[in-house]
Amino acid sequence: MDNKATRKLTIVALIIILAAVLVHTPVIGFVQAQSATKVLRIGYFPNINHAQAIIGFGSGEFQKELGNNIQVQTFIFNAGSSAIQALLANRIDATYVGPGPAVNGYVASLGKGLRIISGAASGGAVFVVRNDSGINSPKDFANKVFASPQLGNTQDIALRNYLHSKGYQTKDNGGNVTVLSTDNPIILTLFLKKQVDGAWVPEPWGTRLVNEAGGRILIDERTLWPPDGKFVTANVVTRTDYLQQNPDVVKKLLAANVNETSWINNHTDAAIKTFNTEFRKLTGKTIAENELRQAWSRIQFTYDPLKLSLFQGANSAYDLGFLAKGKPRPDVSGIYDLTILNEVLKEKGLQPIEGAGGLAEAIP
Repeated sequence: MDNKATRKLTIVALIIILAAVLVHTPVIGFVQAQSATKVLRIGYFPNINHAQAIIGFGSGEFQKELGNNIQVQTFIFNAGSSAIQALLANRIDATYVGPGPAVNGYVASLGKGLRIISGAASGGAVFVVRNDSGINSPKDFANKVFASPQLGNTQDIALRNYLHSKGYQTKDNGGNVTVLSTDNPIILTLFLKKQVDGAWVPEPWGTRLVNEAGGRILIDERTLWPPDGKFVTANVVTRTDYLQQNPDVVKKLLAANVNETSWINNHTDAAIKTFNTEFRKLTGKTIAENELRQAWSRIQFTYDPLKLSLFQGANSAYDLGFLAKGKPRPDVSGIYDLTILNEVLKEKGLQPIEGAGGLAEAIP
C-alpha cells in the first residue's frame, strides 16, 4: 500500500474516532444531567389561603427559586382529605393543606407519614347565615340546617365545636341541629335555594355567600382566637421520607414560600390582581374584585404554622369523635419539623419559629 493510500486510511480512522467522541460526550453529559434532576410533585387548592402556591407556581416564581434541576409537577385538589390520601399513597410529595386533614394523616400513619414544614395562612373562615333565616344569635340555632365543606375538615370541626360550646348537639348525636357536609360550590347553591340556614366556610366562599346569596357574617372565626385572632388555616406538608431524602428541594421550596409570603404582604394590590389572573387559569373564572378584597382582608399570610391553634383544633376533633375514635387521645406534638424553615429564615435575617421540632420527635 502506497503512502497516499495509507494517509487516506489514517484520516478516515481519525474522523471516525473524532465523530465517536463528539457523539458520545453529549450523551454522557445528558445522562449525568438527567440523573441530577429531582422531581417535586406538589398539591394545592384554588382557595385564597393557598395564594402563595397559586401565585408562585402560576407565575413561575417558585420554579425560579427551585431551579432548572428540579422538575415541578403540580396537582390541584378541592378537599384536604384527597390531598392527604395522595400524599400518603406516594402520588405527591408535598401539599398545601388545612390543619385538620394534616392531623388526620399524621395520626392515621402512626406519626410516621408526614410533617408540617411551614405555615401558609391564618384566618379566612366565617360562619355565614341567611338574612331571612331568623338567626340573630346562638339562641336561634335549634332545628336549623347548617353546612360545612367536608365532614371532619377544618371548618366542619370549627362549626361542630362552636355548636357544642353553645349547648347544641347535631341530629346524628341525638340533638336538634343538622350539619350537611358538601362542596363549597354546592353550599352556595343550597344557600340560594334556601335549603340551608347557614354555613361555616373558607374564603372566598364566605364573601360570596354574603354578596351573592343573601347572607351575613354571624361569626368571623378570628374573634374566637384571642388575643390576636390568629389561627392556622393552611400549612405546607411533606411526606417524611421525601423530607429525609430531599432536604435540598424542601429548602428551596420553603425559601420560595417565604419569599412569596413577604411579597404578598407587601404588595396587596398587585397580589390580588396576580391571584385573580392565576385563579382564572386554574378555574376558568375570576372573583369579583370587591369580593376578593373583602375576603383577602380576613386572611393573614404567614409562614408561621401557629402550632397552638393546631393542637387546640386536634383536641376538638378528638372530643367530637373525628380523630382516633375509640382510642386514647393521640400525641400530635411530633407533627412539625421546622428545622429547614428556620435555616431559611436565619439566612434571610428573619425571626425563627420557636420549638422547631424535628424528625427525632416522631411517634415510635
